[in-house]
Amino acid sequence: MINHIKTILFFLLAVSLFSCENPTVEKEPVEIIPEYEPTMEYGLNLDSFIVHKNIIKPNEFLANILLKHHVPYSEIDRLAKESVRVFDVRKIASGKNYTILCKKDSIEKAEYFIYEPNAIDYIIYDMCDSLIITKGKREVITKINSASGTIKSSLYQTLDDANVSPVLAIEMADVFAWTIDFYRIQKGDWFKVVYEEKFVEGKSIGIGKVLASNFNHYNKDFFACRFIQDSIPDYFDAEANSLRRAFLKSPLKFGRLTSGFTMRRFHPVQKRNKPHLGTDYAAPTGTPIMATGDGLVIASAYSKYNGNYVKIKHNSTYTTQYLHMSKRFAKVGQHVSQSDIIGKVGSTGLATGPHVCYRFWKNGSQTNHLKEDFPPSEPVKPKHLKRFKTKLKEYKSQVDQIKLKTI
Repeated sequence: MINHIKTILFFLLAVSLFSCENPTVEKEPVEIIPEYEPTMEYGLNLDSFIVHKNIIKPNEFLANILLKHHVPYSEIDRLAKESVRVFDVRKIASGKNYTILCKKDSIEKAEYFIYEPNAIDYIIYDMCDSLIITKGKREVITKINSASGTIKSSLYQTLDDANVSPVLAIEMADVFAWTIDFYRIQKGDWFKVVYEEKFVEGKSIGIGKVLASNFNHYNKDFFACRFIQDSIPDYFDAEANSLRRAFLKSPLKFGRLTSGFTMRRFHPVQKRNKPHLGTDYAAPTGTPIMATGDGLVIASAYSKYNGNYVKIKHNSTYTTQYLHMSKRFAKVGQHVSQSDIIGKVGSTGLATGPHVCYRFWKNGSQTNHLKEDFPPSEPVKPKHLKRFKTKLKEYKSQVDQIKLKTI
């Protein structure tokens, strides 16, 4: 009898345990609420405001903008005065982006004004309680890119055809300014280049530094490698010589060589044969003219035939002159550095169109500057050679791996 009772109790206990472990009652499904992700920009939660994004229009001022968003003129005047220490609102320019954040109520008064002078920087005007003006920056991501091309018409066009910013042409012209005359590049010249490109929020905002490039000009390779020695960045060739020379190849960055140095040329104005002891570079009126080397300005004047001109004495051996300017910026007695802007292209004096006539003296005699072979500046110092060779090997490998585009 006792054993029978024990058996029944054991059975009931087993059933009870089984029921607990395997409940037959269905549970209600739990609703999963997705995590809220606010829309953040400028360090602010934009979801808390009525957002107006726009572009500064021509002849539009800060007052025009804020008055439309119920900011009284007295507050605008105060904002303009207190902003001077951070950003002068008079420098607000058309075409630039701005954002207005308004309060979510019936009045919709502006509580924040954010102005973007460029793709990286922005100025926040916090008008919520008291006026607070701060500067901010977007994160800039630098990527290493490469490009190549074979010249058909111009370097600009070749880069544009390759979907690369033509701004890279200006950077390359700066790198090779002492070794290649970009007015004389010809069909069939080719290049490979490794360069930096800057991005903000996934959008390209511009070309950075050229790191290395091989430019084949008249079937001759010109290699450039960016290297920093003694905290100074410069460009060197494969033999560790500086690409810098005593003089730039041209006083203009871009344009067209229209007339070279010759002892016999038919003058288009005077209608007779006479020597042309200079090199003419045609470019639009107003194009900046650069000093091709360091020196002292010994003349800045106007004459009947030369028009506005500037003359620079570089040392006891070399002197240069720049003719037919529309404007002169250099003054007699002024020391100028290589690449300083000394004037603008024009057609003053005896000229048929806008150009600069570039003249070059060596030991008192005018000569063809394109045939001069100037020694390079200081090469890589011996103490930096090992580090340079490592960097050179790295860059040459990257450049060599670029597939040359011929389309």
